Amino acid sequence: MPSTGASTSPAALADVRGRAYATLLGSALGDALGATVEFCTQSEIRAQYGVLRKIVGGGWLKLKPGEVTDDTQMSLCVARSLAAVGWSPADIAERFATWFKSWPVDVGNTCRRGIARYINHGTLTGPFNEGDAGNGAAMRVAPVALATLADSRLLERWAVEQGHITHNHPLSDAACVLVGRLIHMGCTGQPRERLRREVDDVIVQFPTFRISPYRGLSTAYVVDTMQTVLHHFLSTNSFEECLVATVNQGGDADTTGAIAGAIAGAYYGLEQVPRHWVAKLARPWCVKFRIFRAICSNARPLDTVSPW
Repeated sequence: MPSTGASTSPAALADVRGRAYATLLGSALGDALGATVEFCTQSEIRAQYGVLRKIVGGGWLKLKPGEVTDDTQMSLCVARSLAAVGWSPADIAERFATWFKSWPVDVGNTCRRGIARYINHGTLTGPFNEGDAGNGAAMRVAPVALATLADSRLLERWAVEQGHITHNHPLSDAACVLVGRLIHMGCTGQPRERLRREVDDVIVQFPTFRISPYRGLSTAYVVDTMQTVLHHFLSTNSFEECLVATVNQGGDADTTGAIAGAIAGAYYGLEQVPRHWVAKLARPWCVKFRIFRAICSNARPLDTVSPW
């Protein structure tokens, strides 16, 4: 719901800011943890790691421990844009293009196609495409959620607009908005039951997102991604447990890890983020998170955060 305009105490505001930072840090940690087992099956993960609990790098991208992938890199593009110019899909698209031209370690097919369309034609959205129901827009929505904490209607618009730069499909749109709203609720300290009701409301509108019974699929199809993220978030009881369970599902594990990390970071807060994971995060990314932190304070006025 929109902000009530009520003032927030300094202690409560500090808690919100801590949760906001945990959202972004959690997303990067989920990415770094899950990248090791991206495209692996559960049996392959068990054979090699038993249960993957440490950030060790490797995987098909042969990453160093703590390196991140396109999930975090594209989120950083969005965060930098928000911190620098406020809301500008054109600026976000331009940052995507610059990043794309830098030969990143990985780019999803749908993101690649959308960014190439922008580079070649200058358009900020393409037509509806059945092939756009991937998870590449939802994976980068966390900075938008933090920049709109005081305004859930604005979240809905911005989440979809940033998504349409590469993904134009109702299921992708719904996932972007749902992830954003769960981050809003987590950052404002809402109980798990409230987050569960939000999930149930979306399932009424989009029954394909239903999570019971859990099908165990963890592909880049946004329905599979969201089912995996929501199942493990709602069936675990700590930040670490949520991310470990999510990435050990295999499949598109860097992206499921990134989305689960954002939601769990908002819900559990900075205190529950494992310090041994943070210590493994590649140093350049720790520095760049200062930009992430800027949007927690500058992009929207957090002292008018809605109590929901």
